[in-house]
Amino acid sequence: MPIRRILILLAHPSLERSEVNRPMRDAAVGIDGITLVDLYAEYPNFQIDIDREQQRLLEHDVIVFQHPLYWYSTPAILKEWQDLVLEHGFAYGSEGTALHGKLFFNALTAGGAKMGYRAEGYNHFTIRELLHPMEQTAMLCGMSYLPPFALFSARTAVEEGCATQHIDDWVRILKALRDDRLDIKAAMDLPQLNSQLDAIIKET
Repeated sequence: MPIRRILILLAHPSLERSEVNRPMRDAAVGIDGITLVDLYAEYPNFQIDIDREQQRLLEHDVIVFQHPLYWYSTPAILKEWQDLVLEHGFAYGSEGTALHGKLFFNALTAGGAKMGYRAEGYNHFTIRELLHPMEQTAMLCGMSYLPPFALFSARTAVEEGCATQHIDDWVRILKALRDDRLDIKAAMDLPQLNSQLDAIIKET
């Protein structure tokens, strides 16, 4: 039996054309203990079922936003999901303790090169700095925030031979989280969750 149950909320408006997020989805759905929800497929008209989504959150221990990086943030449906589902009295506030103790992180793909995500680079900030709103959301909701599982230069990842390793690392981190083999404290201090997998995963 899984020690932790993992909920992946996938947001990609053109998943059929994705060379990385689609195989990430395919790899995740075959892993015991993981629930993957394709938000654009489930809510094509953005009519999000708040009760259903809140119940999903209650039933899982790890929450993952999987998405391409759009304008330094998430695709639109994930913002709509946050606005509607993370209600006062449920996710935050004096009585909003439903998410306390859960783990949260972003699994994202970025089109730009990694070197562009730094103070001297094209985007001026690291990927973790750009995700500070996500980190603060997790903190407000009483969740523990992990750094992003990130792939840079996603548009050329397949032709450059990087995609296969990324998918393998994705499966590895999901199984480690599920089985309580991830050093959470050490992982929290990393710039990316997949930057030092050998150092933070305890092998069986």
